[in-house]
Order: sequence, then C-alpha cells, then structure tokens
Amino acid sequence: MNTRFAGRRGALFGLALRTSLLTVLTLGFYRFWMKTRLRRWYWSAIRPGGHPLEYVGDPLEKLLGFLIAVAFLAFYIGVVNLVLMFLAFTLLGGDAFAYSASFVGLIPVVFYARYRARRYMLARTRWRGIRFGSEPAAWGYAWRAMAHWAVTILSLGLLWPRMTFALEKFRTDRTWFGDARLEQTGRWQSLYRGGIHAGLGALVLLAGASMLFLADPEGEIGDLSVIVIAAGLAWFVVGVLHYRVRSFRILTAGKRLVLPGESGLEAPGEVSVPATGLRSAARTGRVLRIQVFGNLLAILLMLLALIPLGVLLALLVGLAEGAFAALSQGAPDVLERLGSAPLLVQGAVGVTAYFAFFILWGVLRQVFVTMPVLAHYAETLTITDPLALAQVHQRGADSFAEADGLAEALDLGAGI
Repeated sequence: MNTRFAGRRGALFGLALRTSLLTVLTLGFYRFWMKTRLRRWYWSAIRPGGHPLEYVGDPLEKLLGFLIAVAFLAFYIGVVNLVLMFLAFTLLGGDAFAYSASFVGLIPVVFYARYRARRYMLARTRWRGIRFGSEPAAWGYAWRAMAHWAVTILSLGLLWPRMTFALEKFRTDRTWFGDARLEQTGRWQSLYRGGIHAGLGALVLLAGASMLFLADPEGEIGDLSVIVIAAGLAWFVVGVLHYRVRSFRILTAGKRLVLPGESGLEAPGEVSVPATGLRSAARTGRVLRIQVFGNLLAILLMLLALIPLGVLLALLVGLAEGAFAALSQGAPDVLERLGSAPLLVQGAVGVTAYFAFFILWGVLRQVFVTMPVLAHYAETLTITDPLALAQVHQRGADSFAEADGLAEALDLGAGI
C-alpha cells in the first residue's frame, strides 16, 4: 500500500502567510490556531492507501494547556533556582554551580515535554477513522533519555546508534493504532553503517582543529588547516543527515503492528508470520538537495521581496522626516507637542522590517524546505501486508488537561 502527498505549494504559502501575520498581530496568541491549521493541512495531504490522515486537535485546548504549563514552569524554575542559589552561595560562595545545576534540573522536564507533545499529537490523529494513541510513560522516557545521553557523551558519540534505537523502541512499543500495538524490532548495531560518514567527518574536523592548535605561536594559520576544517565540517554535516535518513529507513522497516491476541514475540527458532509493517525508500541525496536548494531559493526570494519593502519603508521614513522638518520651521510649537514622534516613526519602521523578515523567512522555509522534505518521506513510505488492518478496532479517546502546552512553553512544540 503506497502513500501519496497531495499538498500544493500555493495553498501552503497562503495559509502559512495568513496565520503568521495573525500570530504577530495578536502578539503570539494566534500561534495555537496557526499550528493547528498547519497540522490539519499537512495531515490531510498525507494519504496512505489514498486515505488522508486527520488531525482533530483543538487550539483552545492547546492555549489552556500552555497557560497551565507556564504556571507550572514559573513555580518549578522559581523554587529550584532559589534553592540552588541559596546552596551555592552558602556552601560554595558562588553562583556558577547554581546556574549549572538549574540547567541540568530542566533537562528531564524537556524530555518529559517532548514525550507528552508526541502523545498528544498521536491522540489527536486518525486514519480511516481509527485513533492513534500512546501510553502515559513520559517520566520513564525522561530518565531513560538522560541516561542514554550521559552514556553517549561519555563514549564520545560511539554509542549514539544505541541511544537512537533504544529511545525509538521505547516510544514505538508504547504506540497504538486503535487496539493494535506497534512494536520496534531489529538490533541497534544495524545503525552503525549509517553513521560512518559522520564519524569520518568528525575525525577530519578534529584533525584540522589539531593542526590549527599546533600552529606557530605567532598566530599564523596555514591554508591547509582551514581547508581541512571546512572539509571536515561539511563532511560531518552531510554525514549526520545521512545517518538520520538511513536510521529512519532501518527503524521504519523494523516496525510491525501487533494485533490483539498476538504476543509480538517469537520463540527461539520460530519463524514469524507476515505482519503489517512499514518500508521507507527515503534517499539522502534527495533530502540534501531539498535542504540546499530550498534554503537558497528561500533566501533569494526573501531578498527579492525585502529589497522593494526596504525601499518603501525608507521612503516613508524620508517623507516623515521631511514633514517634521517643515513643521519645525513653520510651526515649532506643534513639533514640540509631538515630542519624540520622529523616533516613534523610525521605531515602527524598524519593527515592521524585523517582523517582515522573520515572517517571510518562516513561510518560505515551510514552502520550499519543510513541505518537500515531508512529501519525500511520505511518498517513499509503503505499508506492507495491509490486510491485517481490517482487524483493527477503535480505541478510547485520550484526555489531556494540558495538551502539549509544556512543549510550547519550552519552545519545543513550534514545529509541525
């Protein structure tokens, strides 16, 4: 069963531009409606087997969840910072430990928020009328993520594939489609091959940095070290992208749907029966071309749009300054009453240019980077042995008091 992507750039451009402008005009409050409308657009464009996904999230639900999360974070961060500051000044006589400990204390909350945001998104997603869902295991995910990150850092990145597989397996094994559970199969060692280029790039980058560090004391930098650093950085960045695409393919191929009554586990020597699963044919080269040319095209179009806007704003500033100059000669008392009006005009023009830049950049990246990448992943996704899907039944709705508000408050839920 193949997957189609039915979205069009023009419709996305208009939707993203309108919702971004409304978000700015409402001082950010419309972002919950913007995110909901964009998700509904993307979900409806992804059509496995010709049936579109459906997103039924409620923006009011997200807004209330955000307010609850902000209140929680204000209490948590305030109390934790006060306690740590007191201990730091009392025991250590400095605040460096307090700031470090405060940052570390926020890390589990970040992982908790990410899992909760994913669980909320799944609970508000349907396909062929059947709800997705996820088990409430956010704190379990948080401490496991911290442990895996610690081991990965101590191993200098050598155990990164182990962390990738373990965390994906934790999330997948607790994901449901209707009354059927998903299961992540496979071995974490299979991800190593995809990380070879990232590892080699890191070694070249380290070699270039060593050459730079060992340069002569007078500070002269050899051209060779600069070339090596640039080549290593480019190799590493492309290698990380390749690892992400390849690991996505491998992990996707290891997913299977466990129907009610099945254990999902086979005894030693037992051959597993065919089960509904997924296959991905996503290609690194395609994703890399989209990232490079999409960002370049977004930059070019943004410059073409902002140059005439900048000229118009400069003209308006000039006209305003001319009007104030005429007032200063003909009616100085009026100008005195206006006070700092010229500065206010310049400030308004500056704020307009600032928001225009970021709005246009975000919209163009949606159209030329985010959508094509998502379309490529969707169009290269295949559902294998889909006949078992007919045996899946509806599951009960999951209620969320705070939706994904904690991720929004930590600025982790801004993406689609």
